[in-house]
Formats: sequence, structure tokens, C-alpha cells
Amino acid sequence: MADKKKNEAKQKPGVSSFLRGTVLADERVTRQFPFIVFLVFLGLLMITNRYHSEKTIRKIELIQDTIDDLRSQSITNSAKLMHMSKPSEVVRKVQEAQLGLEEQVRAPVRVVVPRMDKK
Repeated sequence: MADKKKNEAKQKPGVSSFLRGTVLADERVTRQFPFIVFLVFLGLLMITNRYHSEKTIRKIELIQDTIDDLRSQSITNSAKLMHMSKPSEVVRKVQEAQLGLEEQVRAPVRVVVPRMDKK
């Protein structure tokens, strides 16, 4: 009879004991309570980390799109500047503005100054 009582006390908790809530009062479960709390803490930590990483990824994608837009704008502005700085365009703009400047017809001459040795 004593063996039968020991076996009943050591039986694994079933569905009925889980539904009644007596499984939480079992000694085996209460011994594992700190470990269960640790696992819950790790789960929450993983969820928080995932949320933070997805938020960072969204920021990176937004900044990458902005960089692409600025890069294309820079290329467009560079092409416009190269077109505007062509000598023919400069002459046309000066004539439109009626500044009274004329295009030089002679090639520029290099001025060479002889070096004097110091003694």
C-alpha cells in the first residue's frame, strides 16, 4: 500500500491537473520556476531585439532611397553645369546679357620672366 501511495504522488501531471491548476503547485514545477522566468526573459529580449533590428533596417532603407535620389540629382546638376560651362554657351550667355565683352581672337601668349641669381 505504501508503494501505491508513492507511485500516485510521483505520477506525471496530466491534462486534468493542468486544467485544474494543480500542476502549478507541484514541487517539480516550482523547482523549475526560476528557469521558466529566465526563458521568458530571454524570449522578451529576443522580441525586443527583433523589433529594434527591423526598425533600424527600415531607417537604412529610407536613407538609401534618399541617397539614391541625391546621387541622381547630383549627376543631373553636374551634366547641366558641364553644358553651361562650354565656351559656346558662355559666349551665348554673355551676348544675351549684353555685357559688351568680346571673344578673344588671338591665342594667349606666355610671358617668361628671366630669373636673376642672388649672390
